[in-house]
Parts: sequence; C-alpha cells; structure tokens
Amino acid sequence: DGQVAGYAEYRRRGPSVAFTHTVVEPEFEGRGVGSALARGALDAVRAEGASVLPFCPFIRSWIQRHPGYADLVPEARRAQFGLAPG
Repeated sequence: DGQVAGYAEYRRRGPSVAFTHTVVEPEFEGRGVGSALARGALDAVRAEGASVLPFCPFIRSWIQRHPGYADLVPEARRAQFGLAPG
C-alpha cells in the first residue's frame, strides 16, 4: 500500500557499502520485514560486486545467522565484526 515498513541506512566507502543502521517500523515487527530488508540489501551489494561493512548490529547479526553472506565482508575485516575468517 506504499507504506514504508523499514529501511537500512548505509554509506558508500570506496568499493564497500557500510551499513550503519536498520529500522523496522513497530507495526511491521515480527513479520520478517527485517530479514527481507537485510537479504535484499545484501543481495543488491553482491550483484554490484561491492563488499559490506556491517557496522549496524542488525545487519551484522543477520550475517552471523546466515553465513552464506559472510563472504561479502572483506576477509581482513571479518574478525572486527565477529565473523569467522575464510
């Protein structure tokens, strides 16, 4: 219906996209909006061949729960974000 359910804030840093904050509006919480938002944003970054810096705690924890996305974080930075190397 055109209502904003949530959004992810980010900044471009060279070849990386730094996610800084994610918001899901209260009336949409618990409906999988955050997961859909994270997956869509990370898939878009992957499609453009960029890397991810997950400063946002939600995006970071989502990647931790979905290790197939950990490769988007540069290997040298994974430990900084609590992600297993390689």
